[in-house]
Amino acid sequence: MAGGAGDGEAAKTGRRIRGLDAQERRARRRDDLLDAALELFSAQGYQDTSIEQICKHAFVGTKSFYEVFTGKEAAYLALLDRIAADATGRLSTVLDAVSVGGADAREAARVLVRGFADAFVEDVRVARVAFGEGRAVTPLAEAQRRANRRAAASFVETVWHRLGAAPGPHLHVVALGLIGGLFEIIADWLLDADTARPEERAALQRGLDRFYTAVSSGLVVN
Repeated sequence: MAGGAGDGEAAKTGRRIRGLDAQERRARRRDDLLDAALELFSAQGYQDTSIEQICKHAFVGTKSFYEVFTGKEAAYLALLDRIAADATGRLSTVLDAVSVGGADAREAARVLVRGFADAFVEDVRVARVAFGEGRAVTPLAEAQRRANRRAAASFVETVWHRLGAAPGPHLHVVALGLIGGLFEIIADWLLDADTARPEERAALQRGLDRFYTAVSSGLVVN
């Protein structure tokens, strides 16, 4: 297993192992642990996954786990953060790539909604962790989910401002409702969809498109 006494000694001396210094090895272990947590949480849920299982799956020693995370909940919160950061990065890239003015504005918004869905269902494990078996597993996890929803709603508000939507307190409420609705549609889809079939994913996209159109049709655009 990785993360034995050699790593600890190397950290003290600053030696490089396999071309990586101590900080780089720690970052690699963190990524390996989060990859393992994604796999196991999505397959068997948070409650039924142990730290020992995560370590075994990641080929990382238990001692090294506690050098990166304080416990299983901390690993779960870090995984939620990684998922949110990836989704935001994808949407930012899409937003930069499409035209958000004039006649193309509504199509640009639909492209963003499709990008939002892709961020979660291209790798269905991500959707299961974010919306499925692991929902509200701890109070801190639920607080993190709420914070992520607010951040996503703020991103939507930014897009709507660029599309010319009239500012006002109602905009945040509508954006928050939109994000909540999108999340629930994906969560419901996970219950009985054959997530590996492209037709099922296309049907999800069409549903999200229709939902977005319904919600956004009442916006006042300058």
